[in-house]
Amino acid sequence: MMFQAFLSLLLQFSLFSLAFAAPSGKVSIQDTALSGGIGGGVIGFIVLVLDIIVWIEVFQSNRPVPNKVLWALLVFFIPIVGMIVYYLFSNREQHNTRGGYEAITS
Repeated sequence: MMFQAFLSLLLQFSLFSLAFAAPSGKVSIQDTALSGGIGGGVIGFIVLVLDIIVWIEVFQSNRPVPNKVLWALLVFFIPIVGMIVYYLFSNREQHNTRGGYEAITS
């Protein structure tokens, strides 16, 4: 329940921050992404998807809650660097809750 509330809050904050990310002032068609390639949009979308994968992996792990919050904030505020640091230094195998199957004893 708390995980869903946190994801909802994170999504609302992301959408709120995107509303203020629009350029202010007069913008011509030459200044927009629609006039040329869409490389920045595609790269940004790929980074967003990879960051969401990191957030899901962090929140499903068996880390203590403060550690989960720190990893999530690192990836949220510094997306590319935070994602690289997470994959290189987070010791994912030790904190993976989906590590394997347990034998059912009768």
